[in-house]
Amino acid sequence: MNPPAPSPDFWIGPALEALDAALRGETPPVEFLPSDDDGVPRWVSRPDATLAEGPRPAVVVRTSGSTGTAKQTLLSAEALRASAEATAETLSGHGQWLLPLQPSYVAGLAVLSRSLVAGTVPVPLLAGTTDPATVAQAAEQMTAQRRFVSLVPTQLSRLLETGDARTVEALRRFDTILLGGGASPAPLLRRAEDVGLTVVRTYGMSETCGGCVYDGRPLPGVGVDTDETGRVRLSGQMVALGYLDDEELTAAHFDVAPVTGHRRFRTDDLGALTTGEDHSAGQPRLSISGRADDVINTGGVKVSAEQVRATLLEQHAVRDAFVGAAPDPDWGQRVCAAVVLTTGSRSEDTVDRLREAVREAQGPAAVPKQLHVLRALPLLASGKPDRRELLRMFAG
Repeated sequence: MNPPAPSPDFWIGPALEALDAALRGETPPVEFLPSDDDGVPRWVSRPDATLAEGPRPAVVVRTSGSTGTAKQTLLSAEALRASAEATAETLSGHGQWLLPLQPSYVAGLAVLSRSLVAGTVPVPLLAGTTDPATVAQAAEQMTAQRRFVSLVPTQLSRLLETGDARTVEALRRFDTILLGGGASPAPLLRRAEDVGLTVVRTYGMSETCGGCVYDGRPLPGVGVDTDETGRVRLSGQMVALGYLDDEELTAAHFDVAPVTGHRRFRTDDLGALTTGEDHSAGQPRLSISGRADDVINTGGVKVSAEQVRATLLEQHAVRDAFVGAAPDPDWGQRVCAAVVLTTGSRSEDTVDRLREAVREAQGPAAVPKQLHVLRALPLLASGKPDRRELLRMFAG
């Protein structure tokens, strides 16, 4: 008689123990690896991940992202704990987390570190993360009074588009749904609000232990400013130590905030801080206008790929969109777009209407010269659009 197969969640206890030991300094730094075909996360010891001076790294987060530049980000125990505590303070307390992202990504790692600080055990959901029945079943296994989940916009969009009542009810049970990993389309946020979900947009990256700005407002202890080029800079105890074996890249992106003395990270995102009557206690709110490398120079006119994408997503016919540049012999670069249409929206004049919407909102230079209609955007394992694959399609 064969022994019973292990539970698909058998790894969560050992993973928490491995992370806890690394955070306590009892073992060398740990790195979580992308899962194999079985979907089970793995991790390795990284005794080589050391720095000549300064705090000791506890975790290595390896990112190639969508741009292809490989980086090994070094996170200290102090940074991960500071991030977890600031998150709990903002969410009015600790709780139990659903884990729908691999811990090799910082959003998944953050769920593990928050759970250690909270003394709770997350419920893993690493397969079928956009399947309504699977998500509802996982959410129903949660036992704590306060419940949280981190999703990327594509995950939430696909869960809501089915209209499945059981799934919507399970999502309502979360005290907060953190939505990060990319810009959140306004139509998606309206749809979530209409069905009674509490959604908070997050902004952050591996170099800040994940989200450190919620709905445009920095978490406690987080500093936000912009440099002379408009790039966003984030400072605080949650900032990474730098990149392993890449002093040049570390020097280009990390320094020390002069007022607080905390480490500061210069992002590749363009943004602005604004104040207004609707902002709590006059606190500035951060808005992101796009990536510095997402500005398309077409015929001498600079076009924001993110603003073109936002205009496309405002159209009822569009469920998802990606905008980027391709080389052009006459214009230098040309604006290209890929869209996924909503059910029943495809017609002969759909593409023409989308181009006209961009023309009216952004001007003629912003109108996509290529507009591809896809069944779905190619995605990375993190749920983010695969930029390299899409840009290759545009260039081809």
